[in-house]
Amino acid sequence: MKEIREVLSDRCVALKPSGIRKFFDIVSTMKDAISLGVGEPDFDTPWCVREEGIYSLERGRTFYTSNSGLMELKTEICHYLQRRFGVSYDPSREVTVTVGGSEGIDLAFRAMLNPGDEVIIPQPSYVSYEPCVRLADGVPVVLKLEEKDRFKLTPEKLEAAVTPRTKILVLPFPNNPTGSVMTASELSAVADVILKHDLYVISDEIYTELTYTGEAPASITQFPGMRERTILINGFSKAYAMTGWRLGYACGPAEILQQMIKVHQYAIMCAPTTSQYAAVVALRDCDDEVTRMRESYNQRRRFVLSRLEEMGVPCFEPEGAFYVFPNISRFGLSSEDFCTRLLKEEKVAVVPGNAFGDSGEGFVRISYAYSLKQLKEALARIERFVKRLEQQ
Repeated sequence: MKEIREVLSDRCVALKPSGIRKFFDIVSTMKDAISLGVGEPDFDTPWCVREEGIYSLERGRTFYTSNSGLMELKTEICHYLQRRFGVSYDPSREVTVTVGGSEGIDLAFRAMLNPGDEVIIPQPSYVSYEPCVRLADGVPVVLKLEEKDRFKLTPEKLEAAVTPRTKILVLPFPNNPTGSVMTASELSAVADVILKHDLYVISDEIYTELTYTGEAPASITQFPGMRERTILINGFSKAYAMTGWRLGYACGPAEILQQMIKVHQYAIMCAPTTSQYAAVVALRDCDDEVTRMRESYNQRRRFVLSRLEEMGVPCFEPEGAFYVFPNISRFGLSSEDFCTRLLKEEKVAVVPGNAFGDSGEGFVRISYAYSLKQLKEALARIERFVKRLEQQ
């Protein structure tokens, strides 16, 4: 009989486990520990959404939907994108409902990449992009975002990263882990480079409802020539506090969606039926609930930033998502060592910045998707830890 290692995929074995989950798993075994590591809303899913899920079960709506999702939900997704961004999609051909936004990202890469195709991935960014590119036989090309640029993608940086093999640009804004947001004018400048080099885009807009500038969020799909070359990824986990419902969607050119659905139908069949019925209500009736949650996150964001400033930890001011990304390089510890010691000495879990790419080294990610009570206690512990480091 062969050794187990001989039957494993070399590509899969080479992938690194998520740096986010490492600290989460440790915290789950520790008494009195506080985790600020997972990007999950602490709000319950709005009651009207839960009620619709319950009602769908009571009515026996427990069968498969079409592979691409309920037409009723796809139509509501198109209505949402029209009113939010003024962008039109055909629900019958240009929308696919997925198991979370992450599946949509995976489907897009698998449908579009051939061996050797390059994908530009601005980092620090969500942990799934690079592994999904590798699993699809593509070549990830990391583009380093910098604090001095407010962790935004500049047209100059994009221009320098493009090669003859570049096929796709990932646009991870509003950004996890930095909270950086691209304005309409900044996206327009990037769109010019994209069009110049005939690139395609995967725009991950899962945090688009969670921005705090007071300006309407922008999407790359709003600019001339971009809707036709963009796969827009979004979902219900963050804005609607529906992480466990596992529901997202992808919108884009019908020819690309047709290939994505092939992979989806063989691997998944369809997204959860109960979740789809519930999501229709989320899109129709929950704008006020989203506003309420966003206002609460903004209050927490300001509190965390003020506490970090008080303890002398420099932090770029995030304008979206629900994370801060403080710079801890002055303490002389790597991101990993800082987080390990903080967890061991003060029982607070945050995520090393390098979990989101090498360019995150020297930073840590703190999620403020937690109650003010938890945040106050956690930041008091972080302050004690920081003061000890300064005295060493």
